[in-house]
Amino acid sequence: MSATNFSNSPINISSVSLSALRAFEAAARHLSFTRAGLELSVTQAAISHQVKGLEEKLGLELFRRTPRGLVLTDEGRALMVPVSETFERLSRALGQFEGGRLKEALTVGAVGTFAVGWLLERLPDFHARNPAIDLRLLTNNNKVDLAGESLDYAIRFGDGAWHGIQSEKIMDAPCSAVCSPQTARHLREPSDLADFPLLRSYRASDWPQWLEKAGAPNIAARGPLFDSSWIMVQAALRGGGVALVPVAMFRRELEAGLLIQPFAIEADLGSYWLTRLMSRAQSSAMPLFRNWLMDKAQGPAGT
Repeated sequence: MSATNFSNSPINISSVSLSALRAFEAAARHLSFTRAGLELSVTQAAISHQVKGLEEKLGLELFRRTPRGLVLTDEGRALMVPVSETFERLSRALGQFEGGRLKEALTVGAVGTFAVGWLLERLPDFHARNPAIDLRLLTNNNKVDLAGESLDYAIRFGDGAWHGIQSEKIMDAPCSAVCSPQTARHLREPSDLADFPLLRSYRASDWPQWLEKAGAPNIAARGPLFDSSWIMVQAALRGGGVALVPVAMFRRELEAGLLIQPFAIEADLGSYWLTRLMSRAQSSAMPLFRNWLMDKAQGPAGT
C-alpha cells in the first residue's frame, strides 16, 4: 500500500462522489477498468479517472496496477464489501418502483411439490392481475419457520394443525402409489409391492395407512427416505421403486404416460393449507394473494 494524503480526519460521505463509488465497485468486480467502463457505458479512461479521484479523496490506493491487471489492495477489499452491499440494497429498493408506483413485496413459502405441480403455471395470472405486488416465492420441504424466514404466508401439506398458525385449506390432496411404466408392468395386485422398494417421506405413517386401505397391511415399507415428493417421483421415474404421493400434483406426468398409477386406491393423508402467523399483521397484498389462490383452487379442476 502507498498513501499520498493520510489524514486523521474522518471522510465526510457527502464529499464522496456516488459515480466514483459506482466506478470503483464495477472495477473491483471485474478487476478491469475496461470491462467496468463497458458495463457503465463510459470509457476506460473515465473509470480510471473516477477511481483515481476516490483514492485521492481517501488518501490511499484501492488497486495495485500490475502487468497482469488490477489487484485489490487490502483497503480496496475492505471497501468493496460495504459498497457492493449498499448498491445491492439500492437496486432492490429502486426495483420496487415501477410505472410510477411502489411495488409491495409479498413473501410466500411453499412446499416444493405444490410449487412445481400446481402453483408455478398459475403465477403469470397472479402477476397480470396484481402488477403492483412483488411476489417472492421460496420453496421448502414442508418444514418452515414463518417468523425466522419472514414469510407472509407458507403453503404446507398436513392436517392444518400447527401451533400459533392460522390455517386455511387450499385443497384436498389424496395420495396414491405411482411408478415408472416399466415397474407398473409387474404390479397386478397391491401385494406385488412387496417385491419393490417403497419410496418414503418423513411421514412414517403414510405407507402403512395406504397399504391398510389397499388390503396389504403386512407389507413393510422399506426403501430410501426423501424430504420432497417431487424428488421422490424423480427416483420412481428412473425405476428406483414406487412412490406414494399426492397424485393431483403429478397430473402432467400421469397424462403423458411418464408416470403410472397402477392402482386406483387413494388415501387421504393430508391436504394443502395456506398458513400465516396469527401474530403477524396482514399487509394489503396478503388478502389479494389469498383470494386469488382460493379462487384458483376452487375453480373447475383447480384452474
